[in-house]
Amino acid sequence: MVEPWDAQPAPPPPPPGPPAAQPYYVPAKTNGFAIASMVLGIIWIYWIGSILALVFGYIAKSQIEQSGGAQTGMGMAVAGIVLGWIGVGILLLFVLLIAIGSTSLTLI
Repeated sequence: MVEPWDAQPAPPPPPPGPPAAQPYYVPAKTNGFAIASMVLGIIWIYWIGSILALVFGYIAKSQIEQSGGAQTGMGMAVAGIVLGWIGVGILLLFVLLIAIGSTSLTLI
């Protein structure tokens, strides 16, 4: 049996080592195509902007999905796509109204 006064002292703690690596935060970057898509969807530029908004929006959406969280801007890409389709729809309506108007003038 070991008596409490016969116990050995605890060994000293190990010397401190190098500090543990601290994780660092890398902020996600906004996709440039997403920004361009939204801006062109808003501006239209004689409907060329609407078509470019669609192209850039779909490119941005694809790049953002493939980035695995390194890029943001999905909302801007979707907004550009929606505004682009609205612009293309208005263009088609405009062409249809002109076609109807020009055929009704020739029938008179």
